Parts: sequence; structure tokens; C-alpha cells
Amino acid sequence: MTTRHSKVRFAVVGCGGISFSHFKGIADAEEAELAAVCDVSPERAAEYAAKHGARAYTSYAELLAQPDVDVVCLCTPSGMHAEQTIEAARAGKHVVCEKPLAIRLEDIDRMIDACQRHNVKLATIFPRRMSPASRFVKQLLDDGRLGRLSLCSGYVKFYRDQAYYDSAGWRGTWAMDGGGAMMNQGIHTIDLLQWFAGPVALLKGFARNVLRDIEVEDTAVTALQFKSGALGSIEATTTAYRQPDHRIVLHGDKGTIVLTGDEITQLDIAGEKVAIPEFPPFQVVPDGHGVQIRDMAQAILEGRSPIVTGEDGRHSLEIILGTYESQRSSREIYF
Repeated sequence: MTTRHSKVRFAVVGCGGISFSHFKGIADAEEAELAAVCDVSPERAAEYAAKHGARAYTSYAELLAQPDVDVVCLCTPSGMHAEQTIEAARAGKHVVCEKPLAIRLEDIDRMIDACQRHNVKLATIFPRRMSPASRFVKQLLDDGRLGRLSLCSGYVKFYRDQAYYDSAGWRGTWAMDGGGAMMNQGIHTIDLLQWFAGPVALLKGFARNVLRDIEVEDTAVTALQFKSGALGSIEATTTAYRQPDHRIVLHGDKGTIVLTGDEITQLDIAGEKVAIPEFPPFQVVPDGHGVQIRDMAQAILEGRSPIVTGEDGRHSLEIILGTYESQRSSREIYF
């Protein structure tokens, strides 16, 4: 599909908390404009449409029938992403999908296949990849500056009380959330870890609801072996009271990098004095979304793939689902 307009026209589907990043990203991108808003709540759809000067819909099918909508941004519960993406592809619409792309690998594969068959683009939202610090770390690794990697780990510790899970019926459920601390809060760190260190060959994991009254896990620990031979681990929890910890630690035979949040807090390379650059101000939310939304508009106009594709969203989900399967089966999971 190619746009028939001077700008690529977007629709935002689902007006929950994360949608503000999509609205802002569309408004800030000179190649994009907002055409429509869709939400199951008529009041919410009307409110956001009026606020942003767009048309309001409560029917997703009706929205997809609009010829002036080029891209849909899916800000809906995770369990709805697969069918909504496939429906959009059949309607000839490109898709920007919030994380996780889906909650089952077979659904991701169906989404990718549908978008390829209908010649539309599929982008996965991973805004932490967009930060200047993350891209600097990635370049150092691609250039081999850390040498052979030995130990690469990610820590993602949040605090979410029971009221958080009780605030929406889909939170903490397998059907709609797809998982807990790893799937919902941890997926960005897991994505960055495998983006930096490369694909995982095998894992052994534990994932349990230790404190919260939910279906899914509030705490998980996974031991990793990367295809490179490096080892690593992931610790994820929503029970870390007043002790947030969002780090990626990378060790190689030539150096160490520690990324805390989206700031490089340690950079040591053997035999070199490497200064950490002063990066421009960047807030992952909403700035990362803005980069990806503008990139999608440019990708459509230029006839290329988006910066983070649907395929790019697959391996982080493999790691998460592999951890869940390891917990259920008490065995190592091989990829």
C-alpha cells in the first residue's frame, strides 16, 4: 500500500495511558497527521478525537474501511494485537503495534505473514532502542570494542501493588496480559539485552506469582546461554518495594558496559580511555515512540522497512515464553 496523501495518515486504536505517546508522535512528525481515533468507549473516542481534531470511531471494522487511513497504531491489550493486526493487513493498512507484539509465537508468525502477504509494513514499539545511549552501546558492541562477550545480564525491578492489577480486568491475566513482570514490565529490557548480546541458544527459568493475587508471575529469574557462548541472566519483578533496578550489564574480555535506565553509568575498555558522550535530552516515553512513528511514515514514503520490524519483536517473546515453559516443565528450553 502507498499513501495517496501528501502526509501519511494515522489512526490510534485504544485510548489508554500509552496512547498519549502515539498522539504526540504523530503530531510532532512532519510527514504524519492524525485521521481518526478508535476506542470501545464512545465517550473516550469522542473526547480524544475532539482534542486532536480527528474523527471518532467505536467500530474497528468501520475504521479499517476508511480509505484515508494509512496506518493504525495499536494501543490495545496485548491479547488483542494479533487479530487486530491481521484485520488491518487485510484492509491494506500498515501497523504500528505496542509491545508485546503478541502473547504467543504462533500469533506473531501469523501477523508477520499477513503483513507480508498484503504488502503492508509492521513495526514493533521498542522505544528504548531509540535512545542515544542505547544506540551508542549497540555501535560499540557491533564494532567489537568489548571483545568476546562473557556475561550479559538484565535486571528489571518495579513495584506494582495489588491495586494496580485490580485497576483493569485484563491486568495480570494470561488471556489479555500474556504474562506478568517479564511480559509486561520486563520486555523492553529483555529486548535490549538480546539486541546487544545476540540471540539466546538455551535457557532455564523460574516464574511465579510470589506475592500478588494474579494469574501470571510477579517475579521471574532466567539463566541464559547465548549463541555466542556467553552466559547471562534476567531478573524481573513487580515486588521491589522502593528499590527500582533497571540495568543491563555487559562484560567482555576487553571491557564492561553498564546501562542504568537509559544512562551509561559505566564504560571501561581495556587499554583505552573512552569518554561517555553528552547525549541530547531524551525521554524514552514519549520520545522513543516519536522516533518510531516518524520512521514508519518515512518508511512508507520511501518504500523501505521500519527501523524495528515485526520480526525484530519475535526473539524477546521467545525468551519470555521460554521462561514460562521452563517453569511449567522444569527443563531447559532450547532455541
